[in-house]
Amino acid sequence: MQKVDVLAVLKQVIDPHIGVNIVDLGFIYDVKVNGKKVMVDMTLTTPVCPMSSILVAQVEEQLKEAGFEPEVKLVFDPPWTPDRMSKDLKQRLGVL
Repeated sequence: MQKVDVLAVLKQVIDPHIGVNIVDLGFIYDVKVNGKKVMVDMTLTTPVCPMSSILVAQVEEQLKEAGFEPEVKLVFDPPWTPDRMSKDLKQRLGVL
């Protein structure tokens, strides 16, 4: 499996407040794949996000369902900004 396969799985995780997947939101900072083991560094819009435990659990669940052995690390450095969003999402939201 490759990083692009992992990102495809992670696009199934939707931020419930915004209704957009976490990949397009720019929440995924790094993905490392070593066989079935997948290490994901992800962030959120703020360290005090009330959805943090839910989103991390959804990432782990989606990866496990896809046959991966996930290790998810929540990081806040560098801080998330709207610049991290995908170009398509920026266009949809009118922030380009």
